Amino acid sequence: MDSVDAAGLGIGDDHPPRVMGVLNVSEESPYDPSVFDDPGEAAAYVDEELIGEGADVVDVGLESANKRFDVLTAEQELARLDTAVETLESTSGDAVWSIETRYAEVAEAALDAGFDMVNDIAGFADPALPEVCEARDVAVAKMASPPDLERPGAVEETPWAERKGAAWAERADYVDMVYEALKQNGLTEKTIVDPAFGGWSEAQTIEQDRDAFRRLREFRGLGRPMLVSINRKNFLRSLTGRSTADALASSLAATSMAVERGAHVVRTHDVRETVDAVAVGREFARDRARGGDPVVEELDVTTPAEARRHAERLGVDAAIAAESVARIYAVDGVDDDTAAALAAAAADAGVGYAPTTGGGCVLAGSVAAFEQLSAGERDADGALASILSRTRTSGY
Repeated sequence: MDSVDAAGLGIGDDHPPRVMGVLNVSEESPYDPSVFDDPGEAAAYVDEELIGEGADVVDVGLESANKRFDVLTAEQELARLDTAVETLESTSGDAVWSIETRYAEVAEAALDAGFDMVNDIAGFADPALPEVCEARDVAVAKMASPPDLERPGAVEETPWAERKGAAWAERADYVDMVYEALKQNGLTEKTIVDPAFGGWSEAQTIEQDRDAFRRLREFRGLGRPMLVSINRKNFLRSLTGRSTADALASSLAATSMAVERGAHVVRTHDVRETVDAVAVGREFARDRARGGDPVVEELDVTTPAEARRHAERLGVDAAIAAESVARIYAVDGVDDDTAAALAAAAADAGVGYAPTTGGGCVLAGSVAAFEQLSAGERDADGALASILSRTRTSGY
C-alpha cells in the first residue's frame, strides 16, 4: 500500500486515519449546517467546527453534486472560488485545504490561490485534471465515475461493453464496475481512491451501496489510500428509518467499521463525533506485519475476492487467492461411518480434520481445499453429501 503526502500530511497505512471536514459555498448544497456564502462566517465555522474539532483536511465544495441540480460550468465554479479563497485566507487554524471540482482549470486556479489538494468527484473525466495535480505534485482524491463531467458517480452509465468487452459487462457486478471506474483514466502517484457512496444516479440502489461497503477491503487492492464519504448517507440511515438530521449514530457506527476495513480518510460534516469514531475503528483494526529489508507486508485480506484484487495489481496468478484465506467448520452429530468417510475425504482434499469428544469433528483449511472437498458432494450421499455441501465456501 502506497502512502500519499498531502502538503506534509501523511495518508495511508503508515499514518493515522484522517478526518476531512466539509465546507460548502454552494447555496444548493443539501446539508445546511455546512453551507456559507460569507467568507467571515465560513472561516469561523472552519476554525471552530472543523479544525477546532480535529479535522485534518478541509474540503470545500463549490457546487452541490446532487443529481437534481444542473451541473455548473467551470466558469460558474470559478465565480464561486473567490469566497472559498477568502475563507482560506481568513482561517487561523492549521489544516490541509482541498478543493472539490471536476475541472482542471478550477483545480489549477485553486492551487494557485493556496489550496493544497484536489477532490475530483468525476473520476478524471477531465484528463487535464490529473496532469495539473502531477505537475504541482499534489494529492488528488478520485471518485469512481463514468468518463462524463456531467454524471459524477454514475458508474453504471459507463459503456462497459465498449471498454471491457461484452463478456465482462455481462458478468460484472456493481463492485466490479466501481473498481474498474477507479482504474479508468489512470491513477497519479498521489491519488486517493473514493468508491462513490451515496446514490449518484437513479440506477444506483441502496443495496449496491451496502454491498460496496461490505466489500470495502477489495478497494485496497488498488494499492492507494482510500477515502470514504458515508456521512448520513441513505444506505445507512434507511437501515434505521431515520431522517438525515437523526442519522448521526448510524454514520458513526459505519465510520468505525470503515476504518477497521482499511479506510484512510473519512469525509464528514460531523467532525467532533467522527474523530471519536475513527479512533475506535483504528484501535480495533487488524494488526498486520509490515516492514523490514526486503520489505514484507501482510496484505489485508479476509475473502478470496479481496485477495484476487491484490493478485491482479501485483501481476500474479489469481488462483493464489483461494489459497490465501482459511475457513474452519465444526461438525456435530455424525455416526462413525460418516466420520470415517469425511476424514478420508478431508485428507484427500488437504483439509485438516480433528475429531471431537462429542461425536463430531473440526475441519480447517484454505478456501481452495474446501472447494476441492465440497466437489466430492456429487459422488456422496446421505449425511456425508449434506456436510460437503455446507462446506462450500462463499466470500464473494
